[in-house]
Amino acid sequence: MIERKLRIATKAGSMGAYVFHPDGTGPWSPIVLYMDAPGMREELRDMARRLATVGYHVTLPDLYYRVGDELGVDIRKHPLSDADRKSMFDLIRGLSNAKVVEDTEGIIAWLDTQPEARPGGIGVVGYCMSGPFAFAIAAAFPARIAAAASIYGAGLLTDRADSPHLAAAKIRGEIYFACAEIDEYFGLDKVKALEAHLAQTGIRYRVELYPKAEHGFAFPQRHCYDKASAERHWERLFDLYRRNL
Repeated sequence: MIERKLRIATKAGSMGAYVFHPDGTGPWSPIVLYMDAPGMREELRDMARRLATVGYHVTLPDLYYRVGDELGVDIRKHPLSDADRKSMFDLIRGLSNAKVVEDTEGIIAWLDTQPEARPGGIGVVGYCMSGPFAFAIAAAFPARIAAAASIYGAGLLTDRADSPHLAAAKIRGEIYFACAEIDEYFGLDKVKALEAHLAQTGIRYRVELYPKAEHGFAFPQRHCYDKASAERHWERLFDLYRRNL
């Protein structure tokens, strides 16, 4: 396994990132894994490694770079203190779909210079906070994003002008939504509304409900980790990327 820590030029500055890919020259199909709200940590790097071990070039960008490097909270502490919750939500509010789409423009330009990354289609995956980012990115770069996944994404369908569902019809790749049955950030009514909206778009998609799973189920260090659901999400990701990349 090759692992590198580097910086990627964006319109907003210089973004820290970790890159993982199998040993050898490749090229390997690229995947971008977008972090969740608690921020950069070893748990995320382990998930990127798991994708890389099956033959992908995986980039893990630090989305909070505009205000500092590797900021975040220790999500292993449950419940979070009031101070940690405020810190995390302040960081979240500093991001937007538009900002992460802009960052992704820089990531794609960088990937196009990397000999280890196969040219052409790209896979993306986002968790929680970054679920809507993956959704928006798939629509913003329809010629490049071949496969996208939102894992218990929050804010997938809102009444805001930048809600990612509004541009869903632009997506040309395949997109997968893993939704937790127990999710205070995206309840079952929202899941049904998302399915109804996507059914009218004509795109290739799948919305899957994970019974009895809670928001955050995929992360081993979270109090709500559910092994069976986590392994199912890996199976879905591997199948999605295998078919499209």
